[in-house]
Amino acid sequence: MKLPRGLTAEEQAAWAHLASSVDPLAGRTRPKVVAAPAAQTAPPKPAAPKFTKVVRPPPRMVPVPTPPPAPRRIGHTSLDSHWDRKLKSGSIAPDYTLDLHDHYLDAAHDRLESGLSQARAMDARLVLVITGRPRPVEAADRGSKRGVIRAKLLDWLAAGPHADAIAAIRKAHRKHGGEGAVYVVLRRNR
Repeated sequence: MKLPRGLTAEEQAAWAHLASSVDPLAGRTRPKVVAAPAAQTAPPKPAAPKFTKVVRPPPRMVPVPTPPPAPRRIGHTSLDSHWDRKLKSGSIAPDYTLDLHDHYLDAAHDRLESGLSQARAMDARLVLVITGRPRPVEAADRGSKRGVIRAKLLDWLAAGPHADAIAAIRKAHRKHGGEGAVYVVLRRNR
């Protein structure tokens, strides 16, 4: 703890002047008024020559803000017609299946990330992700209604570490889950 610094001569004079304007309590005396020290005047500045060169400070370097990274788009490349026909007809079997149905959001998200890591390690090309069928409810009610995993799936895939490895996302064929599942087509490891 620091000791108080005390009052300067100017502060003592101001306090004495203020104290002299009020009546002291019984048994107390007024403080003595101390004359304020004379203000010191600054010496006059020498006159500037008539023609002076103006020296400007060098321009400040303003850091250029780095642009935010471009949002990653998953599945922005289209598949060839051969793949699309096979996916629509259901004639191609998934290499890996992830069942997120009946999981809570956090558990489903963790399962999706670890499952895609495992599928990529196995060099799987087609991953079937089962989310469960969404009920037709308003978008604002999806936080408490069934189908919330399906509603969050695309966001998770776009923001996740595997977004660059996803070539396309397609609706699953009826025999693989239909509205309650999606195909995630992964790029080949090169």
